[in-house]
Amino acid sequence: MTAALEVRDLRVRFDTDTGPLDAVRGVSFSIAKGELLALVGESGSGKSVTALSIPQLLPPVRVSHPGGSIRVGGDEMIGASESVLRGVRGGRVGMIFQEPMTSLNPLQTIERQIGETLRLHQGLSGRALRDRVVELLDLVRLDAPRERLDSYPHQLSGGQRQRVMIAIAVANDPDLLIADEPTTALDVTIQAQILELVRDLRTRLGMAVLLITHDLTIVRRIADRVCVMHNGEIVEEGETAALFADPQHSYTRHLLASEPAGRPPARDPGAPMVIEASDVAVHFPIRKGILRRQVGAIKAVDGVSIAIRKGQTVGVVGESGSGKSTLGLALLRLRDSRGRIAFLGRPLNDLPPRDIHALRRQMQIVFQDPYSSLSPRMTVRQIVSEGLDIHGIGRPGDERRARVAELLHEVRLDPAMMDRYPHEFSGGQRQRISIARVLALKPDFVVLDEPTSALDLSIQAQIVELLRELQARHGLSYMFISHDLRVVRALCDEVIVMRKGTVVEQGSAAAIFEDAQHPYTRALIGASFDIVPSPPPNGDGRGATA
Repeated sequence: MTAALEVRDLRVRFDTDTGPLDAVRGVSFSIAKGELLALVGESGSGKSVTALSIPQLLPPVRVSHPGGSIRVGGDEMIGASESVLRGVRGGRVGMIFQEPMTSLNPLQTIERQIGETLRLHQGLSGRALRDRVVELLDLVRLDAPRERLDSYPHQLSGGQRQRVMIAIAVANDPDLLIADEPTTALDVTIQAQILELVRDLRTRLGMAVLLITHDLTIVRRIADRVCVMHNGEIVEEGETAALFADPQHSYTRHLLASEPAGRPPARDPGAPMVIEASDVAVHFPIRKGILRRQVGAIKAVDGVSIAIRKGQTVGVVGESGSGKSTLGLALLRLRDSRGRIAFLGRPLNDLPPRDIHALRRQMQIVFQDPYSSLSPRMTVRQIVSEGLDIHGIGRPGDERRARVAELLHEVRLDPAMMDRYPHEFSGGQRQRISIARVLALKPDFVVLDEPTSALDLSIQAQIVELLRELQARHGLSYMFISHDLRVVRALCDEVIVMRKGTVVEQGSAAAIFEDAQHPYTRALIGASFDIVPSPPPNGDGRGATA
């Protein structure tokens, strides 16, 4: 039987300013019809370059294939004509990209974007086209599919956008589906639903699936076979169960051991209170009509109370839209709110802006995406010392430069790199720079807003260990915002579970993880640790936000 995909001795070379770079070096694997193969490894291992080489989607300029063969259903892709490749792309090979918001056209409706591939490959038009689009949206379990036809990507949640991407990918019943990190940016419950959907479509349509991921927890649950990539090469390959039970290569063992582990140390229950808030509410008005009168409100945060002591970490968990980040911004007085907020015993609600500004050095935040939160026009030295400049800490020149070097060393970065720019660093290194920027001001309270969600598992573990170490050294208090309960369990003393702006469960981390009371909390825990889809509390089978 002809394999759905056969890759032999694939080599990919990039022509860089500093010379040739071999990103993929002699990779070989095959996928049978109906099989799901996972290609795993950390960022930079060559996974996505391999995946993009299959339909020949790498930019033709400065990229070459010094050797190798890629056959889709027996037909060679390397060197194929554009007319052949147009028939393969979106036809025989479908592709789900990592970030649907950047992959979907923001100026076109959902109907038009799904319909485009149907017009090109099947010649559908009119009512037949519209009916097929609705059928596809129903196939990927998007709620109210006919009502979504005229929606634009920004009007959908992350899970809904990814379902649209899957609908486009499977529209022409492809022989091969390539899923490149399809769940990285999604909440754990939505992640579980998307993985179950891919598994269901694979069975129903008989597709071969190539799953690109760095998350071995996902792979354990869904893949038939696994190929582990490192530095452009496949270092281990095998059946999923066998590979997880007895990994042979040291890099595979490294990946399996990289999940954030351990538990936070016991804290002093009598430690001073750093941040205390009661009945915090953030409501966004809904205005309609010519006069823009308020007709309602979106209750982003509604009656939340939280208390964090010196040296303590409180985790705030929930899906996108639950109000986690809005609560963090409210505590830092970066968002207007109602309710009482006190920092080190001092009420913040009625403080004038000048007094709030003076407190900024003691209350800091680390954002989710360090690439967008670090200025691309500033060097690392300028980024880390910016707070020192604003608050007049230390003398300009050598004294501040020495302080930056000290901070970089503390977050385990080479101080010699301080004159480089953010784009010259990996994601994990950029997040360390963000942490150094916060530490520069010696804060008492830090909001950590999803600081590990976009990182490889091994880098996640390193950042968690770094945060623990810095907390112990400086007595920091953290509010750790996340949807990944694996990281929360490793770092947090207490947990607050939010849904739709309200707290559904709150207590010690041990109590929450060992005996969760609310069905929503149990669904989050199940999705985080088992990757087994749980029905959402509303029972509609599709998910409240998916």
